[in-house]
Amino acid sequence: MIRNKKNIKLNSAYLIVFFITLSFLSGSANKVSAEAYQFVEKWGFLVDGEFKSPRNIVVDTSGNVYVTDSRNNRIQKFDSSGAFITKWGSPGSGNGQFNSPQGITVDLLGDIYVTDSQNNRIQKFDSSGAFITKWGSLGSGDGQFDSPKEIAVDASGNVYVADSRNNRIQKFDSSGAFITIWGSYGSGDGQFIWPMGIALDSSGDIMYVADSGNDRIQKLSSIGVFITKWGTKGSGDSQFDNLNESSRCVWKCLCC
Repeated sequence: MIRNKKNIKLNSAYLIVFFITLSFLSGSANKVSAEAYQFVEKWGFLVDGEFKSPRNIVVDTSGNVYVTDSRNNRIQKFDSSGAFITKWGSPGSGNGQFNSPQGITVDLLGDIYVTDSQNNRIQKFDSSGAFITKWGSLGSGDGQFDSPKEIAVDASGNVYVADSRNNRIQKFDSSGAFITIWGSYGSGDGQFIWPMGIALDSSGDIMYVADSGNDRIQKLSSIGVFITKWGTKGSGDSQFDNLNESSRCVWKCLCC
């Protein structure tokens, strides 16, 4: 019994010494860690020529390349070999600021048009990024937008916008004055579900729209008259498989 008591006392003493030593070493390690790893500087964020979710791209008549660097909320400009030239934009809703820029196009004068998607507006700049004008707000009226995506401009300077959540195309002049509108929600001819892409042919008289939620392409005149369509959902030739509006909303909530 006496031996057992002595063993218990010894074991208790060993445990006390062990925990004191462990506490001392832990405190010393934390002190060394705090002293050895002091913050000096950071790099790799918003570096020229780097991107975070680039969305669209356009090339001007001189071969300069403009990119909507969407999650960095800026536009970057490069020469045709990829050498960085300039950039503009920052997060916000002021002139020249962006909230998820998506579509981008350039007119024959070299002016740049950007769909500032989550600010629900179009912004226009000169080729060096100087702000010129803007138009649009959240809504479904003429000249209003709900998540505008792609944008195109014809030789006369008319601007066409895929107003995605409003399921329509809007047409403006080069200063942003509203001209006309066409489209509504549905799967009929000239109707859309989440139109995303838009392009004009060389004459500017024919428009092609990626009708994403309907998994098809629609061809229309520049005043919105339906001409033809093609595509169905699938993975075969001339079939498409794009996200519809509801699944894009889920994707946005989970990933953005």
